[in-house]
Amino acid sequence: MISIIIPIYNQADKLAKCLDSILAQSYKDFEIITVDDGSTDNPEKIIKKYEDKLVIKFIKLKVNGGAPIARNRGFAESTGGFLFFCDADAVLVPEALETLLEALKSHPEASYTYSSFLWGKKLFKIGSFSTEKLKSGPCIHTMSLIRREAFSETRWDESIKKLQDWDLYLTILENGRKGFWIDKVLFTIQPGGTISSWLPSFAYKLLPFLPEVKKYKKAVGIIKAKHSLK
Repeated sequence: MISIIIPIYNQADKLAKCLDSILAQSYKDFEIITVDDGSTDNPEKIIKKYEDKLVIKFIKLKVNGGAPIARNRGFAESTGGFLFFCDADAVLVPEALETLLEALKSHPEASYTYSSFLWGKKLFKIGSFSTEKLKSGPCIHTMSLIRREAFSETRWDESIKKLQDWDLYLTILENGRKGFWIDKVLFTIQPGGTISSWLPSFAYKLLPFLPEVKKYKKAVGIIKAKHSLK
């Protein structure tokens, strides 16, 4: 079974499309654990509309602690042998879960499978797994399908505020595990969430004074220091 864990923070307006896309999945053996990370827009009202259609659990945290805390709490409540940390602003194609799971079963050497995705109309074509590529910078989205035993060794670092996915996959790599890329677009991120601050690659070299660039470089430095990367 797949445990789908969805952290939510003030994204009630996008959550319905996410849940509709999960409802439409070709693979049906899953549970959903939603974790409200101190939202002020009452996502529970959206979730209640799906309780007769989906196996869905709602957890409400008293204060906003950040996505890693919400994801770890969801994991603690989960029972599936496979974990899928789904963003509340994501819309999955109908065969997403089935495709990820079949790839993972077909590649026992991999601890997680991941795909390309769209942010609005912008394509993020991630590419085949590479240790060197992973060490050089963030390249794999949070929404991979992970074997439970691989995640149990790591969990989300609740002290990391930015580039949390890069940190997680580096930790999994340090445990001697790797991933497998599926050359398909399996989901779309609705613009307006955390990835909405995405900048074209040239901005990081030519516009170092931008606040977004400064924050990004600071976050990169934190991850590199933690994992002893140059």
